[in-house]
Amino acid sequence: MIISDRRITGLSASVIAELVAELGPLWHERHQAELGSRPRKRVVSAGAKHRLLFADRLLATLVHLRHATTQEVLACWFGVDRSTVARAIGEVRPLLAERGCTVSQGVRLRTLAEVIDHLGADGKTGIIDGTEIRVRRPAAGRKDRDRFISGKNKQNAVKTMVVTDGDGRVLFCSPTKPGSCADITHARQLGLVRLLATDPSWRSSPTPTIRAWAPRPAAG
Repeated sequence: MIISDRRITGLSASVIAELVAELGPLWHERHQAELGSRPRKRVVSAGAKHRLLFADRLLATLVHLRHATTQEVLACWFGVDRSTVARAIGEVRPLLAERGCTVSQGVRLRTLAEVIDHLGADGKTGIIDGTEIRVRRPAAGRKDRDRFISGKNKQNAVKTMVVTDGDGRVLFCSPTKPGSCADITHARQLGLVRLLATDPSWRSSPTPTIRAWAPRPAAG
């Protein structure tokens, strides 16, 4: 299946298989717990069956996160309704966040504080980028409609803060903010500024470095 290609997901087949084996049972357990918490009007196992297996839900989420692919496009690829894709992403994304990022054997980073501590303890370079993704203009009459207008790119967008190491491996990706939110404001709200100022590993490490990346202005 082309959507499972590494160029699409950013992950090898072995890593995807590992995620399915690790997160699939957890997703099933939570799904059953949610069903069990509702007052039932039908017997267990009655009703419509899932049209997306967990592996497909994971793939849809990975492509959405990597390429900001719209839910409508993903729904066409998988042959389901947009609402099914939206629900799948809403269920799988928290599982990925809780799992964290594995950077080496036995080292898994789940929070921004752990990322900063990991980089500072080893004196590694960290690269920060405030990335914007263009979105549709909110409906007319919505009271917060102007919040999504990016002052930098003059378009409707949401932005996220990404931290990578010197080799380009993504260590942290924040929740999105409206495009009008300044990068420094976003960093303060995430606690990044405070962490860099107070983390003792950054004061004791001989060569800690954090670089903020920004594109060069166009020539001419």
